[in-house]
Amino acid sequence: MPHIPVLLEEVIKILDPSRGEFFIDATAGRGGHTEKILERIGENGKILAIDWDEDNTSFLKKKFVDYPNVLVEHANYTDTPEILRQKKLPRADGLLLDLGFSSNQLAESGRGFSFLKDEPLLMTYDQNQTPVKDLIRKMSETELAEALRDFGEEKFAKQIARAVRGAKKPIETTGELARIVKNAVPKNYERGHRRGGASRLNPATRTFQALRIYANSELGNLEKLLNNLTGILKSGGRAAIISFHSLEDRIVKNYFKAMEKEAKLKILTKKPVGPTFLEVKNNPRSRSAKLRAAVFVQTKVRN
Repeated sequence: MPHIPVLLEEVIKILDPSRGEFFIDATAGRGGHTEKILERIGENGKILAIDWDEDNTSFLKKKFVDYPNVLVEHANYTDTPEILRQKKLPRADGLLLDLGFSSNQLAESGRGFSFLKDEPLLMTYDQNQTPVKDLIRKMSETELAEALRDFGEEKFAKQIARAVRGAKKPIETTGELARIVKNAVPKNYERGHRRGGASRLNPATRTFQALRIYANSELGNLEKLLNNLTGILKSGGRAAIISFHSLEDRIVKNYFKAMEKEAKLKILTKKPVGPTFLEVKNNPRSRSAKLRAAVFVQTKVRN
């Protein structure tokens, strides 16, 4: 399944890449956004493409093998300041952070991101991280319930945590976890009013979201990057961040507001930018995407 970059036109319009500029795609995935930015900055510009998933970085290196001005790095996006120092790169004209994951990670990775398949319960972007199947064995029922509530906003967190910890054998696959969750929640869980009475939300959705966020320290990583933005972007540099759930969006919104009060940036999106009806129709996974952007007007001088 080809990966379709989310909010592509909106991102390019807001970042407004120009010839010769330096951009960072800190979650490059399969390079859809990277490719479009490259068209705008030309051969005299430069792009630093970062991804935590080794499969993605291998793909990107092949995709951009003929473009010496595209530097691909296998790293967590929180390592961006260190990469700039090591590679002796300047602060950037623009930064893109797309907090979704690639279609290939759902369809091809075999790492348990989707509850629609029966795969090993890993859910980690980097293969050196502790997989979810091991994490849930170590977590107490209380710790697990807190994670489901805090990172998944799951109202049946206690019931699910009790069922997971009470499983007769260690949970090894996504299918096993999804079945346990389904049996732990009410039969009418999140039932919507669509034609035919179709369920609005699979009972496993929030649990899988919470465990993925927990395993990859996603919210902590986002906060770390935001706190380092002034060392990544030059004065006048633009940051565009695409989030996919309310927890991420709230962090970005609050950070931008606080920085604007300190006169360190100007918010470019008073309300988050979402996908058009046509984009959602062509790419249903884009429906929850929210884009927020800001331009920096004051930055610290890096040593």
